[in-house]
Amino acid sequence: ALNGIYRKDGTQPAERDVVPLAWGENGFREISNSKHPIHTPKDLVGLKIRVVGSPLFLATFNALGANPTQMSWADALPAMATGAVDGQENPLAVFNAAKLHTVGQKYLTLWGYVADPLIFAVNKTVWNSWTPQDRQLVLEAAQQAAREEIARARAVITAEDDSLLKEIAANGVEIVHLTPAERDAFRQATAGVYKEWADKIGADLVKQAEEDIGKR
Repeated sequence: ALNGIYRKDGTQPAERDVVPLAWGENGFREISNSKHPIHTPKDLVGLKIRVVGSPLFLATFNALGANPTQMSWADALPAMATGAVDGQENPLAVFNAAKLHTVGQKYLTLWGYVADPLIFAVNKTVWNSWTPQDRQLVLEAAQQAAREEIARARAVITAEDDSLLKEIAANGVEIVHLTPAERDAFRQATAGVYKEWADKIGADLVKQAEEDIGKR
């Protein structure tokens, strides 16, 4: 699956002095805010949403009419608490672990707009300083950790384990499950961003990634 794609393109990180070891998953990134439930792209218009420092994230939220704001996670929590930003997007595990309900995040929409990868990697200089035996041990440990992490993440995605959602709801958070039609409205609103970035990344690689994600 995605690990296969990562192995095929693993030379690119290595060329940047990073040695890839394994590819994990952290579920889908969902969106929360302090103002109102989000069912349609119009519900995002004008909302200040904290995003990671990526032009793809900025383009996506700009297309939806939101006001994306780049900031570190350390700065994001107090910003949400004071109302400097209205919302954020992260996997459910992050929402729960960070106790985002305590900083005003009262509405959580499950829209699954992007899969969140976790990459196990090591600095190339450090890697080269290890013995072959140590490299193998670290590689095997990373791959085992990735397998376990993927299993846990997928259990939540496939509703095999809904304890996380129940815990979040118990903290007073309103959880929105989009209908297929509502989900499609977001897809249409960001179609231009998709095309632009598919052209940059490579249509074949994007297609393969989508097929693998669809098998989860």
